[in-house]
Amino acid sequence: MTAGATGTAPYDWRFDSGRLCLDLMATAPECGPEPLAGPGRLGHWLLGAGLLPAGTPVSAVRAVDGPWAERFVELRGWIGQLVREELAGRIAETALDRVNTLAAGAPPAIRAVRDESGALVRTLGAAPECGALLAAVARDAVELLTDPVARARLRECQGEGCRRVYLDTSRGRRRRWCSSEVCGNRERVARHRRRAAAMARA
Repeated sequence: MTAGATGTAPYDWRFDSGRLCLDLMATAPECGPEPLAGPGRLGHWLLGAGLLPAGTPVSAVRAVDGPWAERFVELRGWIGQLVREELAGRIAETALDRVNTLAAGAPPAIRAVRDESGALVRTLGAAPECGALLAAVARDAVELLTDPVARARLRECQGEGCRRVYLDTSRGRRRRWCSSEVCGNRERVARHRRRAAAMARA
């Protein structure tokens, strides 16, 4: 995640981890204020993640900036703990129980409707509900960690100061960074500066 404007403006979320649950994990702050808290931020993330169809009036749901954000932060913590412990070969039973409990809920009901041009577009079958949205993310975590092929592609970013976990879908499975454009580019710039400094000292 890269922070966008401050104040009440939404963050500029990144959705390049390869899985919905990993994208939620990526919203965890290293330090400072909670990125999902604040007017419009969780709603913006839900739309960007595709959990809500474009045009869903999530801003009309007052709880999205309060209780909903708190519940998504809690789920993010359980998923983060579960994924990282699995990567380390350790067991996190409490986290597993919590994720399983949330995954048991029914995901949002969707339906296809015609837009003004006659094309089919996705919309919700009813007003968005927090429990259903949480279930969709928790279920994605369950599906990821119980799929041996996907599980084997989980990687932790090797970029300095980055703790993102991503799905390595590269052909040789040698991807080192969560994003070549972000952490990869940062690493290349740092390498260039080190070479330039070494040449200046020579």
